[in-house]
Amino acid sequence: MKLIVKPMDHLITGYVACIDPADALVLGVKENDRIRVTGPKGEMAVVVVVADRAVNPGELLVSIPLMKRVGASEGCEVCVAYSPNPDSVRSIRRKMDGQKLDSIEIVNIVNDIYQGNLSTIETSAWLTALYINGMDLDEIAVFANALVDTGDRVEFGRSPVFDFHSMGGVPGNKITPIVVSICAAAGLMVPKTSSRAISSACGTSDFVELFCPVEVTLDRLREIGETVGGAFVWGGSMNIAPVDDMVIKIEHPLGINPRAQMLASILGKKLAIGADFLLIDIPTGGGTKVPTIEAAKEYSRDFMALGEKLGIHIECAITYADQPVGHAIGPALEARECLRVLEGDDHPASVIEKACECAGMLLEMGGIPDGARRAREILRTGEARKKFLEIVVAQGGSADIKSSDMPVGKHTVDIISKRSGYVNRVVNSDLVAVAKALGAPSDKGAGIEVIKKRGHRVEVGDVLFRLYADNDAKLARAKDMAEKLMPVVIEGMILSRVTE
Repeated sequence: MKLIVKPMDHLITGYVACIDPADALVLGVKENDRIRVTGPKGEMAVVVVVADRAVNPGELLVSIPLMKRVGASEGCEVCVAYSPNPDSVRSIRRKMDGQKLDSIEIVNIVNDIYQGNLSTIETSAWLTALYINGMDLDEIAVFANALVDTGDRVEFGRSPVFDFHSMGGVPGNKITPIVVSICAAAGLMVPKTSSRAISSACGTSDFVELFCPVEVTLDRLREIGETVGGAFVWGGSMNIAPVDDMVIKIEHPLGINPRAQMLASILGKKLAIGADFLLIDIPTGGGTKVPTIEAAKEYSRDFMALGEKLGIHIECAITYADQPVGHAIGPALEARECLRVLEGDDHPASVIEKACECAGMLLEMGGIPDGARRAREILRTGEARKKFLEIVVAQGGSADIKSSDMPVGKHTVDIISKRSGYVNRVVNSDLVAVAKALGAPSDKGAGIEVIKKRGHRVEVGDVLFRLYADNDAKLARAKDMAEKLMPVVIEGMILSRVTE
């Protein structure tokens, strides 16, 4: 059957098609059946919506992404036919039943997600099945390779390739540019690709783009890595494991992050850039993705075992994450704190210690002895800052960038303590919620400066943390939230009085 294309609203971002009930009857399709749409430049199978009055007989209402995929324009004719469910649907049901999938099934599921052959509901079912039933290491290794094969790979002209990845979950973890700069200054090649925030207040790329552009091509990443030795670019700007970005959009509203998907996602992207040596930071503590040491050790074992299967030498650093790393949360504030460390400031100690210890592990993986001591020396002598500026310039930034240039929010308010005592606990998730209410990460100046951290003595009237925003409305909203949640918890030395 041939139908005339009519575009949907631009706000519809998925692959969607809608037909009139009379045309659906002729095609023999019902609601949520599939149709194959063939246009001038390609074809695609999509789940169809049958809607009376939303579309006229003889027309096919399609989303803009679908129009682009098949090369159709408004008013042109496309061929429409019934399309059976892909075999992947049966494989998803098998995983929902807790069965192990073979490599062909896993590859087909990944390819069908990429090609749009699975609906959002079916992809959600796949992620839910992984969340409940998981995968063994053999399945995850196949899954990681399948994710890579849907996109591009970077092949560097020099080796080995070193990489660093943090699992996230702790606010203020701004160490990546410091680690990359130290290791590149020591002669390692660390072409780091990073992400933007998904559920946090700031991802690495969200604050690095205040230094320099983070969107580069694969060829440019290859050139920067080979000539300068380091990079900190946004992985989403390149066609690296694109299915991962597709499923993240579905995971987020579901509020799930299946272990198998996370492991395959991390290692798939490392395979895509040809990593030979990889250090994984596993922040561990209350309110993080990995709440206990036991869970962190289990992740470490899985990562290292998968590394053996995938040809990557992997080591893991289990790091303290019961409170933010440093004092700054939010793009401009984290950028300023990161730069201050590179400029030679000896505070905050937690940022310096974590960055140097992680960089030291990578240096030792590269054959450089006493890695942490060497990392501190490279930072102290200014070699790391010099290499950082080389990377910034290579990515199109200014060689004169300074911490004082960072555009922190001009609207501020202090949250003060109403009692004396000691900081007993800092609730990471509440700090993130307040930072997001301030506008982070989209508002670059928005965020939180944590003044008092765990163990600090506090008197009545002391500033616990300072809020920054780009406008008064968001500041007021976040202030109310902060005073309600009170993420910095104060306790006295006497927790309870017991008498007769």
